[in-house]
Amino acid sequence: MKLSHFLVTTAVSMAIAMNAHADDRGKAYVSNQNGGVTVIDLNTLSATADIDVQGDGPRGIAVTDDGKLLVVATRENGSVSIIDTASQQVLNQVKVGQNPEFVRIKGKYAFVSYEPSAKGGPPPAPGSAEALAAAKADEEDEDKEPARIGIIDLKLGKKVREITGGPETEGIEFSKDGKQLIVTNEADNTVTVHSMKTGKLLKTIQTHEYGDRPRGIKVSPDGKTYLATLEYGNRFLVMDKKFKVIRTVDTGDTPYGIAYDRKGERIFVAANKAKTLQVFDAKSYEKIKDIPTGNRCWHFSFTPDDKEILLACGKSDAIFVIDTEKLEVTKQIENKKLPWGVVTYPKSMGSLDTAIK
Repeated sequence: MKLSHFLVTTAVSMAIAMNAHADDRGKAYVSNQNGGVTVIDLNTLSATADIDVQGDGPRGIAVTDDGKLLVVATRENGSVSIIDTASQQVLNQVKVGQNPEFVRIKGKYAFVSYEPSAKGGPPPAPGSAEALAAAKADEEDEDKEPARIGIIDLKLGKKVREITGGPETEGIEFSKDGKQLIVTNEADNTVTVHSMKTGKLLKTIQTHEYGDRPRGIKVSPDGKTYLATLEYGNRFLVMDKKFKVIRTVDTGDTPYGIAYDRKGERIFVAANKAKTLQVFDAKSYEKIKDIPTGNRCWHFSFTPDDKEILLACGKSDAIFVIDTEKLEVTKQIENKKLPWGVVTYPKSMGSLDTAIK
């Protein structure tokens, strides 16, 4: 073969490989409470593998910025599994504490909420006799441990420190400048703001007058606004960058997962019992559309190209695929393992993660 022909052939081959890589839409990872992690090929929108996380009750899930590691909270084991995405093998299991729930990653650290005093199961409805009895018992329980956020050094593979949250700490978010950690505490109806450096409590926002059980929490792409869903208020709370409540927005029944789109123009809310993914204008807060979905849809993620949303609907045994332009469900990916959460790599906007700028 002549050198010139060899060079042309090599250049063509490299171009084809580069184009193939450029066209790769990436992967989604779905945590399943009755299984491990399902891997979805976003090129075909089909499940291609199941990862054994070597633990029971996977819920919270996060992916590192380089896409090399998954961190999955295994609720029944009181630990997180650190998984190599290339081999799909568990590299390490790190004990965190009882009932680990929500996972977020910042740099080389994973932040994991856990609940030492949680009894498990759904809470009683606000105002019910069961709720009043539970509240009284909590007041009388002087030994009840507060929930915490365990901080895991992913390079060392161990928990290095903790931040004390409120009872039943749920969602976790970071301020845009990375200096503050914002936490929803569903049992005492608060949103708390902590110093990332020291863990010190900086501010407490009471939500009861607006609604109970704050769960989802999300900062806007410009860092100027925070949203928190109030599951037993059927609305979400809007706070400014100083965490002053500026308004509430009504939603369908029991909202949980919440996210902005990449441009910060629209807000998406998973209203669980209303069986809809709701879309709002991020400036006017007017509702744009209700997208009918399935049962117990809690968390969702955009695809990396922003063309679709993947919504985990646990009791519908499916991941719903939603076209972000048409705002319609276009497909369901079967998943009979009670899907809980979903993240992607490359990283995307969603209720559990944020796209890398």
